[in-house]
Amino acid sequence: MRSVPNILALALLPACAPSSGNAETAQEVRAEQAAPPASPRTVEPSADGAKLTNACKGRDGWAEAAPPAKLFGNTWYVGTCGISAILVTGTDGHVLIDGGLPEAAPLVLANIAAAGFKARDVRWILSSHEHFDHAGALAALQRATGARVAALPAAAQVLETGEADPEDPQFGGLDAFPAVRVDRHLADGEHVAVGKLSLTAHATLAHAAGSTSWTWRACDEQKQCLTVAYADSASAISAKGYRFTDHPVRVEAVRKGLDRIATLPCDLLITPHPGASDLFARLSGAAPLVDPAACRRYAATAKARFETRLSEETAPEAKEIRS
Repeated sequence: MRSVPNILALALLPACAPSSGNAETAQEVRAEQAAPPASPRTVEPSADGAKLTNACKGRDGWAEAAPPAKLFGNTWYVGTCGISAILVTGTDGHVLIDGGLPEAAPLVLANIAAAGFKARDVRWILSSHEHFDHAGALAALQRATGARVAALPAAAQVLETGEADPEDPQFGGLDAFPAVRVDRHLADGEHVAVGKLSLTAHATLAHAAGSTSWTWRACDEQKQCLTVAYADSASAISAKGYRFTDHPVRVEAVRKGLDRIATLPCDLLITPHPGASDLFARLSGAAPLVDPAACRRYAATAKARFETRLSEETAPEAKEIRS
């Protein structure tokens, strides 16, 4: 396997200024339009949300086909039963976040079409993090759409090789995937815009060195608006034999990442694995679809699990096993 540089230290550096580029890119890198915070409200799940839930009942395979579903306003679920792919639509073009496994690319493209949109109108492809189960389809989706790809530098280094970072706690259990051409490196807090559509990148490095959460405003036909948060995976898991307590920089990154997730503007929470945020249950009406406290709870649950993991690693019996 080709050697990939240690990118965690790069990911933890203070955000740098946006890189220079052509006039179109410069115009797109702008401050997000000010918008008042969304107030808590009840939003009824759409009919196709219920259809998605029923189609995936008892099925959570990462490559199991699922129908598309409007989540709210201009935000659509176009992924599989087990892995999210989110289409954010606009009058001047669309943004796609994540694609799933390599074999999921045709399923995502079919869902974009079934939802009534054209793949060639996707202008940007973004990602949550640089693992094969979420980024594996990005190269094929980029070819099919002609879209540009934007990512944090730490994620971009892996996306451009298709090979896992040796410093990733999950290294050894991560498959390679088709390399992706990354057209733009993002800084923490930077915006990706298509016309009036603007998504904000948040470096939330809990799950991987390039973990990125995304937020944007979505409005329905009645002009009710919500802040949608696509919060990256919050689980700090690892390959067998890896001890977080031997890697204090990684521990710091996880804690800071979870703290960032907890503070995201978050009326409607979506996660890369839909089950992590009970998305399908919420689409069925079994739980509120909109909950401004969802990101805080999501992060708090993950943080409690991580601290338990650290305690277990430092327990006397763990030290005896290691020796």
